[in-house]
Amino acid sequence: MKSGFVSIVGRPNVGKSTLLNAILKSKISIVTNKAQTTRNNIKGIYNEDDVQIVFLDTPGIHKPFYKLGDEMNNMAYKSFKDIDALILVVDASLKYSSGDEFLISHLKIANDIPIFIVFNKIDSTNIVLINELKEKYHQCFPKAKMIETVANNDFNVDFLLKEIINILPEGLKYYPDDQLSDRDMRFQAKEIIREKALLLLDKEVPHSLAVEIEQYKENKNKTIIDACLILEKDSQKGIVIGKNGQMIKKIGSKARKELEDYLGEHVVLNLYVKVEPDWRNKNNLLKQYGYNKNSN
Repeated sequence: MKSGFVSIVGRPNVGKSTLLNAILKSKISIVTNKAQTTRNNIKGIYNEDDVQIVFLDTPGIHKPFYKLGDEMNNMAYKSFKDIDALILVVDASLKYSSGDEFLISHLKIANDIPIFIVFNKIDSTNIVLINELKEKYHQCFPKAKMIETVANNDFNVDFLLKEIINILPEGLKYYPDDQLSDRDMRFQAKEIIREKALLLLDKEVPHSLAVEIEQYKENKNKTIIDACLILEKDSQKGIVIGKNGQMIKKIGSKARKELEDYLGEHVVLNLYVKVEPDWRNKNNLLKQYGYNKNSN
């Protein structure tokens, strides 16, 4: 059979997680319109007759302003090791910029790996811009295969998958056929709660928000989850709680519904808010919240 590991990398908010979910036809990674939604390396496992591909969804590579950003970049760089192919996702609607230069400078170490450059959001670009982007990336990676996609409506996703399968080596099966991810339900619950908060909140709050699961308990026919929303400033606490607690209730309601759909049973979800000043720059808190490269 054919099998292998494929890392999905790119700048923030280019559609890496959307692409992975489209390939697997299942929601493995949370998706929002906020940059840096993905903060951990997450494995998504594709199974087909005589094929198993372990995809690694990674945080967006960016110029960091906090230790959290350093850790997220380190996770992405770590994904370059021991892989059979690399998917570089590019937002086809944006001009080439210094952010692309920063990304490419860190991808040079992966130059001997088969690279697929995926120009995503092709429906939001024009012929001049896409040709300029292709020329720039061809100069940097002349052997790479370029593919245009619209991941959120599955355009060309199956074609990309076939091209990846073509270059995979013969190998072993690494995971059972029914396993879709390497992450447990406790991690998934944390991410679902954070996703709903990101979708509902605005301005600086999403970037300074973390979620910690304090209790995950499975009882007969129901799951009880206590989760804490971590913020950096007291002023953000009122925004997250909202007038008469309406915002945190809305976050909890949306998260609970998805968790119940996912688990197929009743979920009791209790949300709390805590302020940890400058947590994004504190190594002990980054580790506690699961954002340390040694914890993945």
